[in-house]
Amino acid sequence: MIRILIRAAIYIGTAALALLIAAWLLPGFGLSVSVFIIAVLVFALAQSILTPFVVNMARKYAPAVLGGIGLVSTFVALLIASFFPGGITLSGIDTWVLASLIVWLVTALGGWLLPLLFLRGKLADRPKS
Repeated sequence: MIRILIRAAIYIGTAALALLIAAWLLPGFGLSVSVFIIAVLVFALAQSILTPFVVNMARKYAPAVLGGIGLVSTFVALLIASFFPGGITLSGIDTWVLASLIVWLVTALGGWLLPLLFLRGKLADRPKS
């Protein structure tokens, strides 16, 4: 149970960091301070729900695009999060593309590296079979 909570915290933390970095780097990316937490939670929830769905659809209809699943789910999660008023705003195609790349890269690296740091001790403490 602790591992699940740590993974959820890592996921939400990397989503928050990724959105902040995108807002800092891209002039067309707006992120309201007053609803930042809601924007992060909507984005993280949308991406966590969309990724398995997009993987299944790609596996079924377009296996050649399986490598881009993270980018597609990130783009769609940004789109969904932008529907909530006062949260995330993106203007221009270049901002959408670059924001998807930046957010995907930060969340992918964080989702890969941070569990190694925080869960290493938990994995070592597991009973061996």
